[in-house]
Amino acid sequence: MEKMKSGNRVAIVTGGARGIGRAIVAAFSAKGIVTVIADIDPEAAEKAAGEVRDSGVDAWSIKVDISRTEQIVQMVTQTVARYGRLDILVNNAGILSSAPYDKVSESEWDHVMDVNLKGNFFASCEALKPMIAQGWGRIIYISSLSGRSGGIGAGPAYVASKAAVIGITRHLARKVARNGITVNAVAPGTTETDILKMYSDEEIAAQKNAILVGRLGKPEEIAATVAFLASDSAAFITGAVIDINGGMYMG
Repeated sequence: MEKMKSGNRVAIVTGGARGIGRAIVAAFSAKGIVTVIADIDPEAAEKAAGEVRDSGVDAWSIKVDISRTEQIVQMVTQTVARYGRLDILVNNAGILSSAPYDKVSESEWDHVMDVNLKGNFFASCEALKPMIAQGWGRIIYISSLSGRSGGIGAGPAYVASKAAVIGITRHLARKVARNGITVNAVAPGTTETDILKMYSDEEIAAQKNAILVGRLGKPEEIAATVAFLASDSAAFITGAVIDINGGMYMG
């Protein structure tokens, strides 16, 4: 099989308009990877895509509510129609829930699962179709420290969804390894993104104090690991969960 160059590859990053997702888009574009920025906020997604195009690399934005399976199908179908292939999927879209076990509602539980688990799983199922046909692919899930440790500030819905992502990662890795496709996950600890607005200053300080390196993570640090997992150099890594948390959790 002819080895593809990074510049010929096409990636979808869900939730790619902000935070960790936006940093992943930047890391991919720096390697010449064409990126589809799929996000529920079309204005933010197009702004991010425009910034990438200004750097000389192609990018395209598409509005996607990852909890709607028909929109997932459109996302993949339109990407393949536009570029002729799909090589990398980063399942980054997610929402935080901090409601405790005795206060989380059924509707909140369902919404978190629809986005963090169901949506990202069915995105993988759709992406696998062109990847299997071409005999090469990378799927990378963004899990969380909460899914590894049981959660500190996060609620049970978020914890359960991110733990389940790890199970799905390992399941799919077993199913598609012989097709030239790897499936891995990264589990970030507390990272400097807008999601921190949901926590008080005291809660953020407590988490920072629990991190051995003495600071919060940066989106670019998560993105660098994702870019590696998407590369040829990571071809022998599949079914792995890489913790990026400054020593806050060692599992």
